[in-house]
Order: sequence, then structure tokens, then C-alpha cells
Amino acid sequence: MRHRVSGLRLNRPPAHRLAIRRNLMKALFMHERVNTTKAKARAIRGEAERVITIAKRGLSTEDPARAVHARRVVIRRLADKDTAAKVFEDIAPRYVDRPGGYTRTLKVGQRSGDGAQMVILELVEE
Repeated sequence: MRHRVSGLRLNRPPAHRLAIRRNLMKALFMHERVNTTKAKARAIRGEAERVITIAKRGLSTEDPARAVHARRVVIRRLADKDTAAKVFEDIAPRYVDRPGGYTRTLKVGQRSGDGAQMVILELVEE
């Protein structure tokens, strides 16, 4: 049974799926654009947007405990403190007034090896 197991399976075991999601999200936040397959982009897009929303909540200075908790949640999801710091310092402040839709996918074409649909997943510039 798959109770409470979220995300697309991508024909990989759970540990490999988690590694792919974390590595793609880290690459997306560090480079602000990543070239990947359409399936993998669909798998991480929602989670990447959720990470930005959590970071936006952590920017509020009125409740320091909330800010600390948000930072810990983002670090846990990305498994990298440097990337989490970039999300809080550079990316989240950029989208403070935006209610959602922080990413976009642009079709690139098919990969020559296996014909997989390739896309560019990037952060929207304001």
C-alpha cells in the first residue's frame, strides 16, 4: 500500500527518488535554472515551490521561533545548509509579494538518446 507516500515514482526505488528530488532542487536553487526531463521537472516543481513558500514564511521577523522552524524545515528538505541559506537570502525575498507560481517550464525538445521530452525548469524573474 502507498498510504501517505507522495510524489511521482519515476521508476526508481524510494531512496533514489529522494536523492533525485533533493539534487534537482539544489541545482534549481543554486543555478536558478536546470535542464531535465519533463517527468522529473513535474516531480520536483511542486516541492520546490513549497520550499520557497516556507522560506517566505520564515522571513517574518515578528516571531523568531517561526523563522528558525522554517529554516530547519528547508534544510531538512534540501539536505544542504548552503542552498538553504541562498533560498532565504536571495530567492525568498524576491517573491515576497507573489502569491505563488515561482517556477516555469520551457520545452526544449526530445533527447537524442531515448527520445525523452526535455524541459528547462527555471525560477521566474520579477
